Amino acid sequence: MSSAYFGSRLRKGAVNTTVAALAVAALAASQAPDVTADSAGRQTTTDAPAADPDPATADGATGNSPYYTDLPPLNSPNPAPSASTGTTPAGTGSSEAGIPATVLDAYKKAEAKLAQSKPGCNLPWQLLAAIGKVESGQARGGRVSADGTTLAPILGPVLNGVGFANISDTDNGAYDGDSTYDRAVGPMQFIPSTWEWAGRDGNGDGRKDPNNIYDAALAAGHYLCRYSWDMSTSSGLRSAILSYNNSTDYYNTVISWLEYYRKGSHEIPDGTGSVPSNRSDDDSGTTPRTPATPAAPHKPGKPNKPNKPGTPAEPSTPPATPKPPATPTDTVHHLEDAGTAPLTAMAGDAFTARIGTRTETAAGKAVAKVRVRFTITGDTDATFAGGESVATVVTDGKGVASAPALRAGEKTGAFTVRATVVGRTVTAVTYRATVTERAADTLTRAATTDLTCEVGGEFAEEIELKATYGGAAADKVAATATLITSAEEPTTNDKGPYFKDADGNPVRTWTLSTDADGLLKLPKLYADDTAGTYLLRVTTAGGATLTLDLTVTAPEPTTPTPDPGESQDPADPSPEPSAS
Repeated sequence: MSSAYFGSRLRKGAVNTTVAALAVAALAASQAPDVTADSAGRQTTTDAPAADPDPATADGATGNSPYYTDLPPLNSPNPAPSASTGTTPAGTGSSEAGIPATVLDAYKKAEAKLAQSKPGCNLPWQLLAAIGKVESGQARGGRVSADGTTLAPILGPVLNGVGFANISDTDNGAYDGDSTYDRAVGPMQFIPSTWEWAGRDGNGDGRKDPNNIYDAALAAGHYLCRYSWDMSTSSGLRSAILSYNNSTDYYNTVISWLEYYRKGSHEIPDGTGSVPSNRSDDDSGTTPRTPATPAAPHKPGKPNKPNKPGTPAEPSTPPATPKPPATPTDTVHHLEDAGTAPLTAMAGDAFTARIGTRTETAAGKAVAKVRVRFTITGDTDATFAGGESVATVVTDGKGVASAPALRAGEKTGAFTVRATVVGRTVTAVTYRATVTERAADTLTRAATTDLTCEVGGEFAEEIELKATYGGAAADKVAATATLITSAEEPTTNDKGPYFKDADGNPVRTWTLSTDADGLLKLPKLYADDTAGTYLLRVTTAGGATLTLDLTVTAPEPTTPTPDPGESQDPADPSPEPSAS
């Protein structure tokens, strides 16, 4: 901790809370309620109150592991961000404002990627820097390799229920080296069960490594943005931070560093950053120890007579290691479906039914506060809300975990969702879900004019239809338009009107799809040299059908006009008039 900060260690308590509260107030002081703007000038207004994190995230990304409680200096860093560009120039300033080069680059690259994939989140890189400072002291002062991997593992304490959460091993020690209990891992301190679904490849090496700052920073950004929270609002920012670690002290500490970094920061060489010294689980140093009174000097006396050797004492039995108290997870015997309705949705739509799973003891009693993981499997692009394929939810008072809403992608067919208990091996419950193709149940034509054309010509009107499903516009629905022989024999006609392909050749079957408004626009129709009435049938996926009459007429016959100079027809018996 810097000497500028009262020259003493600040921890959770009156001073810490007061200073952090000042930072929180400063963040919003210049703005209307719930109106915030980041360093890039993005501003959003909302009347929604600050929301608590979703119950599904009660354990947070870190499993509520301890964090660094050191607060930034009271003096603002120098230089400050440019008011015109919102950028932070390089320069000199407080040592606490320095961020190791590779770590800073990882935060900024994560911000840029999130701006493209989830622009509504408005994630500032300074928020990642604030969390990185609190979780690991910016990867222990930037002690990372050129590709961003920490030079030594950064591990939180063993989550064995003794002073911390009790989270049994979920990764067989793959990330944290512990096959009995989980531990938070890496510069952003993800627990393995969260990294399993939240992990990202931030440096493009084909791996998702929680020990790599590029991977961890991008994963943290996606984690914070997963519920479409808007970081440019105070409520969205609060919900996101609390979802990472559900603690008001944690929130205040992160906000303090966020405000500090927004005022300015600068790049420093890797490995030269300062490392915080105070953790939320460390009570040492809060009360100064009184030095012990020195003992009086010993005055030598006469040597004692040696004692007669005795029988060695039996070795004492070491005290038994205290057994962690049983957790709700330890009592779970099996999983049950909690009345989930059939899971069917059209491509691109949200599933109306929600998956519910109940955790029960061997006696069938519901168990609350148990983490249940839902995993989407199979050849599908369906996801949970937020775009993830894995979601972890905590059971409610009735022992039920309700999975986030499923959303169908464009791939049709069946897939499954598996429900398992985090930290305990019990038989999974599997749910089958089906995605059907986009469909329409009604086709209509707005115009009422006849569709007519003379032989060898082209129809003046290009046909436009409206497709709906359940009364709503049916978008991206496949359709086929065919010139058919008759209503009773809907085979393709080889005469009459036709479309033209790219080479100008006549075709009498055309495939297309509706636009975003459910409109179906057919290409221009042409007529051959055969007059008559023809049928055009349009059919969509889902069974909507409309048949239209097309009329091709022959040209009107023309009556020749007699030439006055022509001689009379010899067959005409009428005599010519005599000359006068």
